[in-house]
Amino acid sequence: MQYAIDVRNLTKTFGDIVAIDGASFTVKEREIFGLIGPNGAGKTTALRILSTLLKPSSGTATIFGNDVVKKPEAIRESISYLPEEAGAYQNLSGYEYLSFMAGFYAEDKESQDEMLKEAELISGLGERLDDRIKGYSKGMKRRLLLARAVMMKPKLLILDEPTSGLDVVHAFHVRQVIKEYADKKGVTVLLSSHNMLEVEYLCHRVSLINEGKIIAEGSPDELTQKFSAENLEQVFMEVAKLG
Repeated sequence: MQYAIDVRNLTKTFGDIVAIDGASFTVKEREIFGLIGPNGAGKTTALRILSTLLKPSSGTATIFGNDVVKKPEAIRESISYLPEEAGAYQNLSGYEYLSFMAGFYAEDKESQDEMLKEAELISGLGERLDDRIKGYSKGMKRRLLLARAVMMKPKLLILDEPTSGLDVVHAFHVRQVIKEYADKKGVTVLLSSHNMLEVEYLCHRVSLINEGKIIAEGSPDELTQKFSAENLEQVFMEVAKLG
């Protein structure tokens, strides 16, 4: 069986610091998969390796059968990555930014226009798309950047803290977008989030990572049973204690 993501004995060191320590996990196609754990557990490092921004020290990671080290170009054609601290061109309007980014991926004017229509709906920014990004709030920028990541309809969407800086209403909107793209449009989603209610609502399966090691893996229900917890928030606290 070919997985959307197949990580085997992955290790990443920065000098004497071991960021990821022999981690292994798999993600099925069309699945929403959560990678959760305390700060410094190795989540963001793992996402950056899978996004081909970092090279692993050892072990392997493949995306749709393509090795992240050997075939990074093929992977970049099939993924879209939204970091937690992503930025945009401040002096462009929201619409100009989306149009500029769509130009890199669209095959023709028709597909570019389709991307932009999709992005407008996803962002929910309406007329504010005509305003310069430097006047946006943190939440507005996040919605714009999510629209940029999703409008390309990637095979794999990698999201680091997707609702960071959003209020309850707009966070709910973003979750619905993620769920719709996975359920109805076949997009595979790998996300990291500190919002355990969000993870519990969205994710089919979850890996718990601590000090670079995968501690447990399963559905939210399976994990709450394993840790004798009422919800994933309690599971998260148990994992944090292990550090």
